[in-house]
Amino acid sequence: MARSFCGSEGTLGVLTEAVVRLVEEPRARALAVLAYADESAAAEAAAGLLPFGPLTVEGMAADLVPSATALPRGGAWLFVETGGESAGEARARAEAIVRAADVVDALVVTEPAGQRALWRIREDASGTATRMPDGGGASLSGRSRGLGGEAWPGWEDCAVPPARLGAYLRDFRALLTAHGLRGTPYGHFGDGCIHIRIDFDLLTEAGVARFRRFSEELAELVVAHGGSLSGEHGDGQARAELLPKMYGEEMVGLFERVKGVWDPDDLLNPGMLVRPAPLDTGLRFSVLPREPVDVAFGYPADGGDFSAAVRRCVGVAKCRTTSVSGSSVMCPSFRATGAEEHSTRGRARLLHEMLAGEVVTDGWRSTEVRDALDLCLSCKGCRSDCPVEVDMATYKAEFLHHHYAGRRRPAAHYAMGWLPLWLRAVSRTRTAPLVNALSRIRPFAWTAKRLGGIAPERGIPRVATPTFSRWWERRRSERAVGAGDLVVLWPDTFTEHLSPSVGQAAVRVLEAAGLRVALPPTVRLEKPPVGDGRTVALDPLSLLRGRGRVCCGLTYVSTGQLDRARAVMRRTLDLMEPVLETDAPVVVLEPSCAAALRTDVPELLHDDPRATRLAAKVLTFAETLERHAPDWTPPRVDRPVAGQTHCHQHAVLGDAADRRLRQAAVLFGELAGGCCGLAGNFGFEKGHYEVSAACAEEQLLPSVRDAPEDTVVLADGFSCRTQLEQLAGVRGRHLAEVLAESLEAERGHA
Repeated sequence: MARSFCGSEGTLGVLTEAVVRLVEEPRARALAVLAYADESAAAEAAAGLLPFGPLTVEGMAADLVPSATALPRGGAWLFVETGGESAGEARARAEAIVRAADVVDALVVTEPAGQRALWRIREDASGTATRMPDGGGASLSGRSRGLGGEAWPGWEDCAVPPARLGAYLRDFRALLTAHGLRGTPYGHFGDGCIHIRIDFDLLTEAGVARFRRFSEELAELVVAHGGSLSGEHGDGQARAELLPKMYGEEMVGLFERVKGVWDPDDLLNPGMLVRPAPLDTGLRFSVLPREPVDVAFGYPADGGDFSAAVRRCVGVAKCRTTSVSGSSVMCPSFRATGAEEHSTRGRARLLHEMLAGEVVTDGWRSTEVRDALDLCLSCKGCRSDCPVEVDMATYKAEFLHHHYAGRRRPAAHYAMGWLPLWLRAVSRTRTAPLVNALSRIRPFAWTAKRLGGIAPERGIPRVATPTFSRWWERRRSERAVGAGDLVVLWPDTFTEHLSPSVGQAAVRVLEAAGLRVALPPTVRLEKPPVGDGRTVALDPLSLLRGRGRVCCGLTYVSTGQLDRARAVMRRTLDLMEPVLETDAPVVVLEPSCAAALRTDVPELLHDDPRATRLAAKVLTFAETLERHAPDWTPPRVDRPVAGQTHCHQHAVLGDAADRRLRQAAVLFGELAGGCCGLAGNFGFEKGHYEVSAACAEEQLLPSVRDAPEDTVVLADGFSCRTQLEQLAGVRGRHLAEVLAESLEAERGHA
């Protein structure tokens, strides 16, 4: 009776306590990745591996892997995990499986980090499967409505005996084809349990009718192969109507009688398992707007449809992790608060309800959605860590743009959203010393923070004198004239006005590597010789007069001032046109600005081809050295490192080149994951201090506190360095500063 009660999906009573049988975890694990020609070959091989006693046998096909570089060559893979008392024993069991298997290729990994990287490929399939590989809609009706290749759950865990899996998948594929549908199976091949997201059209009557016909035929197919409609999860409302095909009418009638004994008033999970509603009613997205919502961003991966972007979230709940593993970032605000509304999934659901207009009825003016998004750090961690690449930072900016349209904004939006203007004004009037002095006088600082919507706990960063650009002009006669490639160093707002030492260090390192450095738009750029050997002189100064400096628009985007952001970005593209005509890369030192140039600019200015051209030129400091000075050897630092990879670098830019550069400079150790918590304007805004500090305490601050005395604390982002200074009294440095210092030390020693 206990097993029946526990398996009743909450229809018979409320379970308050249970005694379960646990499986002892092995001391060591090994992972064998077996490659097969195709999915059918992998499925048929899975059952033959079970006598070896593997811990898991997971399967997936190449359709679900955007890049299979980490996997052995093949068209489908089995992930076979083995255990043992030691790493050697676990590896021996994995290698025995490889020897016995008839595979195209194979890989055995015992190192934990390598196993995690491979398992992430399999885990992310649950999200990858929600979008068709080619980005197009699968069914004809889906394509005609521009659904962007969305695929939905509904047949997530049918299971058949493992020995029947290969034959079942062939019949399953044939059924998909017969209905004009697509989907890529993956899952627990060793248990015969398959997950799949299918590109059903759930928004039209014809599409829903097809969904019903397919469901009925698939249920019959599963039963014909001796399987179960629900091998891992519950039947719920999605499949309860089909249970008579599996159990027969008489048995389902008995289910109803048992339900009547335990719950005569039908209060507990009504409609589950017995007396269900039709499977094609109450479909999740049937109430969303049929026409695209008018939005500012282009949403290129979703066909320009904001509703489709919101529908990306399928509730996998990877954003609800309570701790960060490895270099992951998502979702810092949820880990700080533990509240569903502050998870990526929770926010996506609220945006869905806002678009539906039934629960959240005031649309873009919704205070519920605004409050849920308020604690989003715009770290962009979900853009990379979420299996379906939900980009909540972009959704937040979009929402704030509409929410405050025609209305007065919070003071922080003006104080920090317009930061480039304020800092430029201070620079032009040469009042930085006065501003710095006043910010250290308590009454003035208190008043400024109160008026600017800044958290009282925060210190006001010092404005640099001179700016980076002034330093650059003063050293005109000292500039190194190398024979290497020309690179254009982007003077972002933070480097220009708040930490010019980073820019100065980068110039010294780039020149030491033999590169020619220029700044936009205040220097004369030399275009490489054209076909007839002439040199074309490019003078951006003519574009600069009366129009300001280049800016990525990041602070305007993060505060949702998208009209202003687009104006700033278009002006920047005007200024950068001479650079776009050259082969010179644009080197951006501040990771958040580099990420904005790579993603926000082309997605906001999706109608301007120059935006895509500029985005393609953007390189990080490490990428520039790797690509344009490949023969240069960095100075040997030979010290351990601590700190944190910038969240925007993790999510948008990638840090592979940085890792290689650190290794070449003998900077050993790993940087922490997570987010520093300051996140640009977020940690400065009034009401955010506690969450900001909690995010820092998760990984960044402990990694610094536990580091040896001679450790180099790396923090490429200005926000990260500020958080370290204000919360821990530690000076973080950009990688360029560390290398420049070592270069100076080498010269001094010589």
